[in-house]
Amino acid sequence: MDDLLRLDAKLLYRRLDSVLKTINRGQEQGDLLRSFLEESFKTLGEHLRWKASILYEERGDSFELVQVVGNLGGQAASSLDLSHTSLQPLFRNQVHIFDNPDADDSPYRHGILPHSASAALVIGKRPSRIIIFYALEQGWVHEELEFSLNALRAALGVRLLADRLHGSVKEAAAIQQSLLVDEPPSFEGFDIACNIIPAEEVGGDFYDFLSFGDHIGIAIGDASGHGLPAALLVRDVVTGLRMGVERHLKVAHVFEKLNRVIHRSMLSSQFASLFYGELESAGNLIYVNAGHPPPLIFNGNSIEALDRGGSVIGPLPEATFQRGITRIEPGSVLFLCTDGILERGNAKGEYFGDCCLRKTINAHHGRSAREMLESVFAAAFEFGDGKPWEDDATGVLVIRK
Repeated sequence: MDDLLRLDAKLLYRRLDSVLKTINRGQEQGDLLRSFLEESFKTLGEHLRWKASILYEERGDSFELVQVVGNLGGQAASSLDLSHTSLQPLFRNQVHIFDNPDADDSPYRHGILPHSASAALVIGKRPSRIIIFYALEQGWVHEELEFSLNALRAALGVRLLADRLHGSVKEAAAIQQSLLVDEPPSFEGFDIACNIIPAEEVGGDFYDFLSFGDHIGIAIGDASGHGLPAALLVRDVVTGLRMGVERHLKVAHVFEKLNRVIHRSMLSSQFASLFYGELESAGNLIYVNAGHPPPLIFNGNSIEALDRGGSVIGPLPEATFQRGITRIEPGSVLFLCTDGILERGNAKGEYFGDCCLRKTINAHHGRSAREMLESVFAAAFEFGDGKPWEDDATGVLVIRK
């Protein structure tokens, strides 16, 4: 399942971004929610097997029906009491799938929806929560639906938050800059370089280093979104990772605890890809990859992709992670980056990708880490026809001497 989520997450988030980009900033909340309901149904409904999406808004002691999109095949309840049986598991979990329409707590049994499997998500705090129900066609997949609804819930929550906090770019930039180091720490036997170019004043990319004497921790990640919500998520991920690692917990366990914390957060966009590795002076590397583009080890003519780990951080509350173990030999190069480099596109619709990256690394073998990293950024920029960066671009390069 984790492999499936790593493959699907990137496409899902692109589709979510396309939905959010169609919604005008500054809309009243009611208009924004209606637009989101319509665009998300049009973009995701067929793939996730939705028959209809049904929006309710909290008003006083009940939730009132606002809009139905799609073919529900019957009537939806015009209002829902807060003590309604079907709402209790939803309030507990924020996202809930009612896979059996004949179960005691199903929306069908309590007159909310016509007979079908269904799912729902809730966003916000009392007294201004919203609920979206989804009536499901046959053929839906539980894990995919749960993952997608958690991501939807996060994306819409972030958009509502961003509209309230519009204009807080400077505060977000200050948060982000406070976490990034200017120069990587020195580590005997290794040459290390790092660089980040945000596409906007504030982005979601980050890197971090932790020094432990006989080994060094290296992290790189990409938090969804931009502006203050992304900066807050970066803060939470970096701080949580630092605290967990410094307590000498096992790396996979740190990721599982961090995932639960991010999942519960109400002030973040709730999903981030993250790679963290602990590099020993002898070259051994223990790592976990949470849905991040796999870092590559270049060792002569061989290339190893570091992809062992699990799904992205945030959407699933009980995600599990596995650690990977490898080794960086003398003369080898470890390169870590974010999508901004790999998905740098040109006018022909081509991507910089692994192929161009490998050619660039091989062409500059023997140079310093700083020179090699600058060559990668320059090659990716040139590949994109010299246009401004469309996404944050971040890279960390490590050479074992």
